[in-house]
Amino acid sequence: MKQVLLTGGTGLIGTRLTQLLFERGYSVAYLTRGSKSEAKIDPKVRQYRWDVRKNMLDEQALLDSQYLIHLAGAGIAEGRWTEERKREIIDSRVQTMELITRKLKDSGHRFESFVSASGISYYGADTGAERISEQYTPGVDFLADVVIKWEAAADQIQALGIRTVKLRTGIVLDTKGGALKSFLIPVRLNIGSPLGSGEQFISWIHTDDLCRMYIEALENASWTGAYNAVAPNPVTNAELVKKTAAVLHKPYWAPNVPAWVLKALFGEMSIAVLGGNYILNQRIRLETDFQYEYPELEPALKAILT
Repeated sequence: MKQVLLTGGTGLIGTRLTQLLFERGYSVAYLTRGSKSEAKIDPKVRQYRWDVRKNMLDEQALLDSQYLIHLAGAGIAEGRWTEERKREIIDSRVQTMELITRKLKDSGHRFESFVSASGISYYGADTGAERISEQYTPGVDFLADVVIKWEAAADQIQALGIRTVKLRTGIVLDTKGGALKSFLIPVRLNIGSPLGSGEQFISWIHTDDLCRMYIEALENASWTGAYNAVAPNPVTNAELVKKTAAVLHKPYWAPNVPAWVLKALFGEMSIAVLGGNYILNQRIRLETDFQYEYPELEPALKAILT
């Protein structure tokens, strides 16, 4: 039985991905710090200790594993973007990868494949209505800088001769966390309204489709490089709120939440909801045989919310 080693395995994506990997017959292992949040890890998951600040990683975790998935990273929308918080957002993604790279060099071990989380904000937090494929140039704002450095850290593992895939992920639809959970709060309070103009595009993906994409990227030797991990049909912010309200049988309020209110509440971080991207899944569509379970928004929302 081959083993998949996960960083960030206790998060939203990691938890569901672990279930699907077990169903596929894999053994699953986590790199953990022994924190309280990790106390509820599935007992079938093997745990190995690491501490980035102390440059410590149990090398047996690498030697026992044939695959690596990197999901670790501080939440983008969890707290205001102070300078300290910005450093944490970047370091939690980059320094973890750099530690693994150093240990791989020391051990000489080579994974069969490596898949790293990434983000569509690689292209910038707000690219308007322009259709964006993987060939588009990177952005120049803070979120783009995060992803550029994130992917550069992943490329260090690729440089060791390990097939590497980077999944530039859009808004993940799941009620247990992520952006949809934030959208649901006002909708469930009967005050669901578009944010800002409401015209900004949201490129989304259902959690299960994303997790299946990770597994396909691990297993299929033809996958390499960066892919836009989004569903085929982006929607506007207003459409997402309206369809969410409809699925929950809640009212939809036409008056938008003004941009200045969001800026006052969240500061610079407000760009994460006021900005938008129309991302094309070009490489997934043209270069792979991947089939979405949820290519359309309404069935995806019904699967999650009902």
